[in-house]
Amino acid sequence: MLPVLAVLLAAVCFGTTGTAQAFGPMDASAGSIGAARVLIGGGILGVIALVSAGRSARNAPAADPSGARPTRIRSRARTWMLVLVAALGVVAYQPAFFAGTASNGVAIGTVVALGSAPIITGLLDWALHRRFPGTVWLVATLVATVGVALISGVLGESGGIPVSLPGLLASVGAGASYAVYTLASKALLEHGWAPTVTMGAVFGGAAILSIPLLFASDTRWLLTAEGLVMALWLGVVTTAAAYLLFGWGLARLPAATVSTLTLAEPLTATLLGTLVLGEALSATAIGGLAVLALGLALLAVPKALLLHRGKTAAARR
Repeated sequence: MLPVLAVLLAAVCFGTTGTAQAFGPMDASAGSIGAARVLIGGGILGVIALVSAGRSARNAPAADPSGARPTRIRSRARTWMLVLVAALGVVAYQPAFFAGTASNGVAIGTVVALGSAPIITGLLDWALHRRFPGTVWLVATLVATVGVALISGVLGESGGIPVSLPGLLASVGAGASYAVYTLASKALLEHGWAPTVTMGAVFGGAAILSIPLLFASDTRWLLTAEGLVMALWLGVVTTAAAYLLFGWGLARLPAATVSTLTLAEPLTATLLGTLVLGEALSATAIGGLAVLALGLALLAVPKALLLHRGKTAAARR
């Protein structure tokens, strides 16, 4: 259960993003906040990765001077291409997400982005590796996505609002960006990279790509106390700490399962909005919380039962 709990805790960290932003400066643009978050968090993860990689290099056996050099070069080229793809996915997610919410509102934009991410992840994983994520994953993902939709209000009070097709495509693009990042990171882990090195390389690359995005925007909010505290929380907690947990769990769970478990993010965000920010919840949203929790439990509980049965069988032997 530890990998499941690690991913759920990472999703809880992700879910504090909106509340932290609500306590930050009102004049901070979404683009500059996202770039600052990736730059700070990615920088921390990059340093951790360099330290971890340095220790591994010192403890590694001497290189074999045989004729395997061309193979090693091709392997390194493939892995660094995966790093680039994952970093581009991280960077692309934020503008696509905010473009979707700007066009169709927070409710529709959020539910399409977060709801489409686990579905796209599972389908891409199935297409690339010919491995169906499983019936339990499919049922849990559908149940959790319905819960997100109920929380957002899309199935209730937002039904009469016309939907912008470009905004809808942007939200799906955000979900696809998340799927690409998750699968590329999972591939690096399967190549033998440690979770800290994987997250550091990916987010370190994303941090470098975010530098021009940050300085192309208005960054005066970073010079205020509220802005600095918000940026540090978003960078340290919701990025560095969260993605260390996320990477550790991703190394031990299927990518599709991890993507569905991160739907605990809107669950956390909704609870914080109610308990901390004083936002009111409709009866539909309360029902959505219960449905979303049920979807997450459908993924977590079978793993706990399998673990318990395995321990019981081992004890009997």
